Amino acid sequence: MAVDGNWNLTMTTPMGERKATLSLKSAGGTLTGTQGAEGNSTEIFDGSVNGDDVAWKVSITNPMPLTLDFSGKVAGDSISGEMGIGPMGSFPFTGTRA
Repeated sequence: MAVDGNWNLTMTTPMGERKATLSLKSAGGTLTGTQGAEGNSTEIFDGSVNGDDVAWKVSITNPMPLTLDFSGKVAGDSISGEMGIGPMGSFPFTGTRA
């Protein structure tokens, strides 16, 4: 599947640009994997894939406990979309295959 593999993400947040790594594996319409930033790594959950469309969630604790809700599209070796940060709204993210 086009989404499988490792990605380097750049997320635009209210506190500036944040970098993260993402490792994805698809099986049918389900997306699993891990996302890491600043030395911490966590499992993604509620992951789905439909063609080039992807969505997943990840819980973080730094800088505060939040669930980040990602939805985006894969195009070759790039990925982009929106990251929902609960009451703070949605912000863009982009990434390239690692």
